[in-house]
Amino acid sequence: MIPANAEPIPLAANPWGQEVLVMHPHRFNAAMEAVVALRQQKTVVLNLSLMPADEAQRAADFVSGGAFALDGQQERLGELVFLLAPHHVDLSRS
Repeated sequence: MIPANAEPIPLAANPWGQEVLVMHPHRFNAAMEAVVALRQQKTVVLNLSLMPADEAQRAADFVSGGAFALDGQQERLGELVFLLAPHHVDLSRS
């Protein structure tokens, strides 16, 4: 189940119809939904800046472990912003 605060962004150029979910959780429990979305083969941009610092660190550690366990990928986009993607998504940096 995708949380109500997730904003799906369809990617027209993607032939699989893959969505990118943008999530701004306020609490750790809501951040856990990012791993659920990753397990459902969705790409997630997770912005933890609205969380208290201790919960944001805990959430970052949790989603990092979840991405690893699911053979997913993780990229840090900012201090508290992360990109989580399933293994089949091609991530490249320029």
